[in-house]
Amino acid sequence: MKTYNQTNFFKHTFCEFKEITNFKIPENINFSSKSESTYFYTNEGVYRKSNHWGRVANCRWKLISIANYKNQEVVVAFAKWTDFYPINSNEKTFFIEVDFIEKTAKIQPKKEDTKHELFGFSDAQHRIKQITHLFQDEKWAKHFDLEIESLRSKIISEFINTNKSLQEIKKNFK
Repeated sequence: MKTYNQTNFFKHTFCEFKEITNFKIPENINFSSKSESTYFYTNEGVYRKSNHWGRVANCRWKLISIANYKNQEVVVAFAKWTDFYPINSNEKTFFIEVDFIEKTAKIQPKKEDTKHELFGFSDAQHRIKQITHLFQDEKWAKHFDLEIESLRSKIISEFINTNKSLQEIKKNFK
């Protein structure tokens, strides 16, 4: 696994920054971007003060906010160097977490004790799109004998826990 630090964390990475309250970025910041985000490096990680999160240049940086985050609101957040993961490799370092009640799916970095099926970032993104479609549309289910919620649950659960294609899984339910 690649080691990240102040020289490479901003190159094609996925990270979840955690909002920090009561921290003021020092005057001697380490970097200021064209979009006016500021960065302060420590031995443990990086503080970022910014009004935009999500897709940041060639990275995918999520904000884990204390309150409901509104776009363009300035927030200070912190991430450890060990919280950065490569998104431009075929390395399988992500799993998909699904909330069947909220009908959402999100990419999560692998945890040490995970028993989830792991995917590369682009494969996980592709699977998230397919899962979103399964949640939002019902037309695909009209050719099956099972009730839609049960069918969704079974298909999506298998889809996130195997490397089988969605088409292959659906075929087994007919």
